[in-house]
Amino acid sequence: MSEIDVPQISGPAAWRGGELLNRADWTRELGPTEVGELLSLAGGVTSGPEGELHVRGTPIETMAPEAFGIPGLSGFLKKVQTDLEEGAGACLIRGFPVAGLSLTQSQGLFRAICSQVGTPLSQSAAGEKVFSVRDAGYREGDPRVRGPNTRKRLSFHTDRCDVIGFLCLQPARTGGENEIVSSATVCNEIGRRRPDLLRLLMQPYCYQRHTVDLGNELPYCHQPIFSWFDGHFAASFLRVLIERAHASPEVPPLTSGQKEALDFLEAVAAEPELHLRFAQAAGDILFMNNWVTMHRRTEFEDFEEPERKRHLLRVWLSVPNSRPLDPAFRANFGATEAGALRGGMKKADPPKARTVG
Repeated sequence: MSEIDVPQISGPAAWRGGELLNRADWTRELGPTEVGELLSLAGGVTSGPEGELHVRGTPIETMAPEAFGIPGLSGFLKKVQTDLEEGAGACLIRGFPVAGLSLTQSQGLFRAICSQVGTPLSQSAAGEKVFSVRDAGYREGDPRVRGPNTRKRLSFHTDRCDVIGFLCLQPARTGGENEIVSSATVCNEIGRRRPDLLRLLMQPYCYQRHTVDLGNELPYCHQPIFSWFDGHFAASFLRVLIERAHASPEVPPLTSGQKEALDFLEAVAAEPELHLRFAQAAGDILFMNNWVTMHRRTEFEDFEEPERKRHLLRVWLSVPNSRPLDPAFRANFGATEAGALRGGMKKADPPKARTVG
């Protein structure tokens, strides 16, 4: 590929750092109508016998978006849905009425909100649709460890979905700040400074199956970090799974050029003028389009009291207005067509009972 073949990305998704703060599609406030609809719905949210969420006696898994009866909020969120795909790719919504709600009610209302943006996906082999992001206290090496359930600093990455959503129930005592960056801008900067490395990042890397992805029959898959398909840009990046794959004996090790490309990507994304750092307060909802943004979190320190420890709710969404993807993503995401239901983790079959005889 010659230098002229390396495309530059223009448009609203290619923002730089603090520019995002001045964007009309970045910060939104829930008004009295939207908050009133949520509080009216809260009384109907209950937990079933096995912990499943119900709304007015109906399992939430079976409910269509319009069945929640939140027309004002639905109209509000349809604009968010459009801007996540066609605008900056990130949106901070303030004013979720977290005070006075039980955890079950917060989970149910957040699911209702997310259902207006897309289809919630499983985030684990257990089929979790609402994942609690908090320090679980697992020991080093525990197979249940995921970045979100530690208090460690996370590196820039994307998740296995079109859109990721976070609702902050309780911020940390210190730290735990969000940092987001436009992957389109990162790609542009790499192409401008080191087109040789961009070409490497457009080639497939091997991804190891996550330790908690027990429903996935594939040990690993191949996909590019930066890609274009049918005129649409898409980025997908989780370095820890790349390094695990290329460290296994079945996969060739990363070349020095590939390592340099990964290092350079992370260095560019970390440049202060390119990314935005901010803290979510209780009641803040953050939505991000994973194909045009990357995100990370700073290390945090918790309060001692259990009820004051940092706690966010996370939802992965497949959205109906999504972009088409390079077919290389099919193995990891299940589908690549525009608007297709894709992403998430398959629910694992329960272990078979052992017979004694």
